[in-house]
Amino acid sequence: MPFLELDTNLTEQSLPKDLAETLCTAAASILGKPRERVNVTVRSGLNMVLAGSSASCVQLVIASIGVVGTAEQNKEHSAKFFEFLTKELGIGPDRIRLRFIPLEPWQVGVNGTVMTFL
Repeated sequence: MPFLELDTNLTEQSLPKDLAETLCTAAASILGKPRERVNVTVRSGLNMVLAGSSASCVQLVIASIGVVGTAEQNKEHSAKFFEFLTKELGIGPDRIRLRFIPLEPWQVGVNGTVMTFL
């Protein structure tokens, strides 16, 4: 059950209208998870500084069970997320940061229980 949180200082008007939907589809493909399990939040127009500059930037947090726990996995995921973000948002890779957070099944609650018991 991946959770993606995209924060950017780009305005909502400058983002693709369907960014949350396309990011959801891309994340499902990249992480090898069903689209129905992917959760996406997009926050735009934020006051952000990346690498000492307030120029256009994006930070994407990817938290998931079982697929973001190793350097090898995240290296592959990183390349694909960077390709998606640079294409969709029109900003350079030097203005994008990703953060991978591995989750355990007991850390994700759903339907009144945790994933461990589903």
